[in-house]
Amino acid sequence: MITNKKILITGGAGFIGSNLCEYFLANNNKVVCLDNFSTGHKYNIESFLLNNNFTLIEGDIRNIEICRQATKGVDYILHQAALGSVPRSIADPITSNEVNVSGFLNMLVAARDEKVKRFVYAASSSTYGDSESLPKIEDVIGKPLSPYAITKYVNELYADVFSKTYNIETIGLRYFNVFGRNQDPNGAYAAVIPKFVKQLMNLESPVINGDGNFSRDFTYIDNVIQMNELALLANDKKVINTIYNTACGDRTTLNDLVKYLKSILSEYNSEIANVEVIYGSNRAGDIPHSLASIEKAKKMLDYNPQYTLEKGLKESVKWYWDNLK
Repeated sequence: MITNKKILITGGAGFIGSNLCEYFLANNNKVVCLDNFSTGHKYNIESFLLNNNFTLIEGDIRNIEICRQATKGVDYILHQAALGSVPRSIADPITSNEVNVSGFLNMLVAARDEKVKRFVYAASSSTYGDSESLPKIEDVIGKPLSPYAITKYVNELYADVFSKTYNIETIGLRYFNVFGRNQDPNGAYAAVIPKFVKQLMNLESPVINGDGNFSRDFTYIDNVIQMNELALLANDKKVINTIYNTACGDRTTLNDLVKYLKSILSEYNSEIANVEVIYGSNRAGDIPHSLASIEKAKKMLDYNPQYTLEKGLKESVKWYWDNLK
């Protein structure tokens, strides 16, 4: 367990970032949160603001001086700040590139100059691109299918160069469809699980892009927190300066996902069982199937995901029911 360290969490007011802030504060660490609130929310971190171990810096990773300020005196960086969403990157590739590539490079430079012990960053399963092989193994990728995927692959390349050139310890975590508490169900680029949960709670028909047979390796937030901590704890040189899939190692079709959600939500409101699904057209840039091999993380980091999809969905639905009603 990481304790008594100073940790910078970029994007700390976002979904994954705020969960990481909560976890590391609870384990007696000092946490610096850097966020510009473009996609994160102040209400995600409101309960931390009176904690003496928590520091909020409102700023943008595209500003190198802000990055330097945030990095002062920290032991570790958990870099979560990014503009997510494949459709968002297709609609506005320039801003996605500025934040995800230039902002990432700023953070690496600040980490190098401040001699930060380790830089752990959010990579993405989108990096696998058009590779059709399943399960996805870290060393076998295809061509990216979206501007977002390109930016996340470039992150990996930059991290690799910085580790070799400047001796910075880096670990990339390729997140696979993370879901859980604090994930925003609103907006055009909302992730599928919170979006479907909110629609079903409101007795509205969820819209599935395609025929519903696309599949994903949905990964509950607590598994992701575990991976971030393991990445900080790793002390063997053989297991750092590399990439790890961060997932459950199982896949679920969108049709089955909706069935699970309707079943769980029906325990709160029986009418939800009767809500019909609407099918739309396939979405540009979407990968048909996503399934991670987590063997590397198990072997090198002793990763052992504690939450299956169904267990995570039950926790998530309860959280949404308590917070959206």
